[in-house]
Amino acid sequence: MNNNRNVWIFIEQEEGEIADVGLELLAKGGELAHTLGSQVWALLLGHQVEPLAESVIHHGADRVLVADHPELALYRTLPYSRVIIDQVQAHQPYIFLIGATPVGRDLAPRVASAVQVGLTADCTDMQIGDYLLRKEKREYKDLLYQIRPAFGGNIIATIVNPKTRPQMATVREGVMQSNQPDPERSGEIEVLEPVFESSDFALQVMSREVQEPTVKLKDAPVIVAGGGGVSSNNESRLIEELAHVLGGEVGASRAAVDAGFFSHEHQIGQTGVTVRPRLYIAAGISGAIQHSSGMDQSNKIISINTDPDAPISKIAHYKIIGDLAEVLPLLIRALREKAI
Repeated sequence: MNNNRNVWIFIEQEEGEIADVGLELLAKGGELAHTLGSQVWALLLGHQVEPLAESVIHHGADRVLVADHPELALYRTLPYSRVIIDQVQAHQPYIFLIGATPVGRDLAPRVASAVQVGLTADCTDMQIGDYLLRKEKREYKDLLYQIRPAFGGNIIATIVNPKTRPQMATVREGVMQSNQPDPERSGEIEVLEPVFESSDFALQVMSREVQEPTVKLKDAPVIVAGGGGVSSNNESRLIEELAHVLGGEVGASRAAVDAGFFSHEHQIGQTGVTVRPRLYIAAGISGAIQHSSGMDQSNKIISINTDPDAPISKIAHYKIIGDLAEVLPLLIRALREKAI
């Protein structure tokens, strides 16, 4: 076991509930660590969170560093980054992954800047591979390939960080699948004693309000999504009606969002969310990689498109060739009649 190549995961939690992205990264971290012949270490910060450490181990961590302190009860940039920077400098991980959540996007740049390493944001995949730096005529072995969409999702970029450690990246929610917890899995738990400075508490939380999201695409069993083929508010309402009849959620491609028919919280794809529903109905969606990469793991995909050669046809399990304005009312009527 090579402890100089450990993969670290930041476990985000709120009020004692671990964020899904942390569990997803534990699974991916396990794959990377297996390739590197190393371990997965997890960083868990908060107040009264030590009981969560066992669950983190069950999901794939070999060692959990727990910082349990009243000043960490609510996320604040300076106290959290102080603890993490101290641990990174002390242990020097090989790879450090953080979820691309609002917390992660605030925390990761602070840590990367402090330890003077590069940071790739919003990765959608990661692999281990080699890289030849031609200018130096030197090949770097076992680097982290940090894969993410670039230029508005029009290309996929692979970024490497050959010279500094840790190799840091934030990773989008939903692009990885978490492991089923293994209650028999064992690991080590180390309780840290955070050391703060007075300047870490320059910001005080006076009040806090939490607003639940109105669109919950990630866990929806059924999604009906509209794309560039949606050309009117009436057609967008048909998509909403079909989703309602099926007890599902409304999704959209970037084209439909940019056209103003759906808000950004409905967007699926490289610049939106990644989903894996039991049923995905793509209405008027061409199926370009920018969108399909966010839904191609759906259990069943039905495409409704006037173009029989649209890219969506290559991944759809069932294809309806036709205008969504004509097809959707027929589907809605048939489903309502069946319900009666």
